[in-house]
Amino acid sequence: MTDQPEHDTDLSNESTAAEIETPPAGTEEYFGAAYPAAQRYAEHLATTGIEWGLIGPREVDRLWSRHILNCAVVAEYINENDVVGDVGSGAGLPGIPIALMRPEAKIVLIEPMERRVEWLNMVVDDLGLKNVRIVRARVEELVDEEMFTVITARAVKAMTTLIEWTREVISPGGRILALKGASVEGELVKAKKLIKRYRLSQPQIHVVDGGGILEVPSRVVEIVKK
Repeated sequence: MTDQPEHDTDLSNESTAAEIETPPAGTEEYFGAAYPAAQRYAEHLATTGIEWGLIGPREVDRLWSRHILNCAVVAEYINENDVVGDVGSGAGLPGIPIALMRPEAKIVLIEPMERRVEWLNMVVDDLGLKNVRIVRARVEELVDEEMFTVITARAVKAMTTLIEWTREVISPGGRILALKGASVEGELVKAKKLIKRYRLSQPQIHVVDGGGILEVPSRVVEIVKK
């Protein structure tokens, strides 16, 4: 992780923090010991995240269901020895929730925009996430520099682009775990030729609700590099 800039991370007086969505029932149990840090992360998203332009103010009343928990469920497919590259990490989604859920895994937040990287540095430092490293770059620039067992992405381009960008930084047997919406089937049809050309597995779409926590389940597309 790069050197941390000095920031005031006292969020106690921020008015937007009081407007954060109440976590769905079962959230504390789902995060376990990481729950206080998850709460702190939610406060960052609702305050400094809005101020720095990382998240829209209208998202505050659905921070847990639409963003934090929506991303945390990806951790169900992460092993403790995985090295995860979170592409276009932005506000740390899904990388930071995964890091909270899987403290033994190594998480690399990949983000090209300087302002976002500075915010990520501030938040990761404040949360004390020792398993997180931040890299300012585009993922396609990391060929020959980084290798990942898992690539994660949320709202980052179509599957065809994601495959092209990441195929050379995924280790053999590694996989893509992409959070996608209802239109993912159409994206996968367009990616069919690339999947065959690069000897990737047939995609699996996991519908995950965190054991009933999410009213609207997340869709996680899994593709394995043979």
